[in-house]
Amino acid sequence: MKRFDKVKACAAVVAMVVACGVFATAQGSRRHTPGISVVSSTIPANGDLNPYGVARVLESSGALVEGNILVSNFNDSANLQGTGTTIVQITPAGGFSLFAQIDPANLPGPCPGGVGLTTALAVLKTGWVIVGSLPTTDGTFATAQAGCLLVLDNNGNVVETFYGSLINGPWDMATLDSGTSVNLFVSNVLNGTVAGNGNVVHGGTVVRLTLNVTRTTMPSLQSMTVVGSGFAEVTSASAVVIGPTGLGINGNASLLYVADSLNNRVAAIPDPVFRTTSAGTGATVSQGGSLNDPLGLTISPGGDILTVNGNNGYMVTTTPDGNQISKQLLDSNGDPPGVGALFGLVPVAGQGVYYVDDDTNTLNLFE
Repeated sequence: MKRFDKVKACAAVVAMVVACGVFATAQGSRRHTPGISVVSSTIPANGDLNPYGVARVLESSGALVEGNILVSNFNDSANLQGTGTTIVQITPAGGFSLFAQIDPANLPGPCPGGVGLTTALAVLKTGWVIVGSLPTTDGTFATAQAGCLLVLDNNGNVVETFYGSLINGPWDMATLDSGTSVNLFVSNVLNGTVAGNGNVVHGGTVVRLTLNVTRTTMPSLQSMTVVGSGFAEVTSASAVVIGPTGLGINGNASLLYVADSLNNRVAAIPDPVFRTTSAGTGATVSQGGSLNDPLGLTISPGGDILTVNGNNGYMVTTTPDGNQISKQLLDSNGDPPGVGALFGLVPVAGQGVYYVDDDTNTLNLFE
């Protein structure tokens, strides 16, 4: 969804990348805004840009280290959207390594269109990593295809794919993980969008994938169920696609929150784990106010809903009963400031909120 007219502030950062693809930074003390620090660049050795997904490693396994942050990249080094193939791993102190570089020509299963890694990124308790792909061939919506979910082992190898008619442009993801059983909730933004040719259509969905999983056997897909549908979505020459994006599950798993981007709204789908039919576009929790194209969404340790705006670079905090209690400017770059800069974010109790900034191709920390 990154706007093409934004200039990438990455030349100085690229110079830090070493030939082996692994480097460390010490940027944590460099402050741009009170309460905000740069943790690390997100650019790997192949030059991939436009960080989207953010996920925290909960337990060390293979190449995964507990407490580290994984980040997925949506663009390649030429800044073509829907062509990024890398996931990087970043320590809280700013250490950087390449976790995975995915070869679209050597996948273990179908992924219609290839690889363009989205905000849909999760690390399971058992060490499996799942990431969404919404691929293009030239960076434009005209060539966007359905993609898939890619399953990687704890050393960054792709071992299987989840695909099919209900997986159509996987854009973001929330996870309910009990260890042996996992529910993935995935927003999809390509249902009729390309055919709409710039007109708003209402085909956006949220799909629940139920998996069985162990540490030693690949996740086994048990079922796919549409739990939300009818969300507004539209293609854009500068943004590929805009539609339902961030997802988050409340503390007792009774509600699934959805960032309804085009309607400047946070919606709630009731009973997301057990429902067998679609809840449509859900009930409105909060709309308008400080919400301005909400993209990434997560739940704070205290239960509040955190969203980041695609149109102005703010993070908005909303209570479960819909009160917008604060907003914080996380990106002030560009003209107008903050447009198209913010996507994935993850809170860590006692540390703050980690988020990616597409203007600077960095992982940042807001405390």
